Amino acid sequence: MVKTLSNMLPLGTTAPDFSLRDTVSDEMIKFSTHVEHSMGALVMFICNHCPFVKHINQELVKLALDYQMKPIRIIAISSNDVANYPDDSPVHMKATALELGYPFPYLYDETQEVAALFKAACTPDFFLFDEHQKLVYRGQLDDSRPGNNVSVTGNNIRHAIDCVLTRMPNIQLQKPSIGCNIKWKAGFNGT
Repeated sequence: MVKTLSNMLPLGTTAPDFSLRDTVSDEMIKFSTHVEHSMGALVMFICNHCPFVKHINQELVKLALDYQMKPIRIIAISSNDVANYPDDSPVHMKATALELGYPFPYLYDETQEVAALFKAACTPDFFLFDEHQKLVYRGQLDDSRPGNNVSVTGNNIRHAIDCVLTRMPNIQLQKPSIGCNIKWKAGFNGT
């Protein structure tokens, strides 16, 4: 496991549009259509095998359930090379989503082009966009990491979402996420 920090894409960056298949419903999800009429969207790069993601999985479910009646859309994407990391394949993604009760689409980025568009670096990596699809938060879920004995609360993401919902600026320090590096395919480095 290589600890990798998120790239901290510049705030104000416009959300890239993309279409990816949801591994649970088998439907194509187009980002711009999915987030229409919402006040914001949280895009999470996660995967099945990463211990950093496993550490926060229950909070991701709780977070999505807590905000499911609010005008915020949440999407998870896995972009890892499944040839070398078969636990992250679409079949296993679907099984994980069903087992954990993910209340959000879990999309498979087979070409890794979407991860590259977001400059995603690690799992988990979080990107929160406002109603104009401008980046207002990127970074960590909270201060908890596997083995550091800090409770998983999601407080950084929750605060950022609440700021979007109330149209208030988020003046809290935004700290990078840390996790396993995205498992790029041979010859593809995410750029």
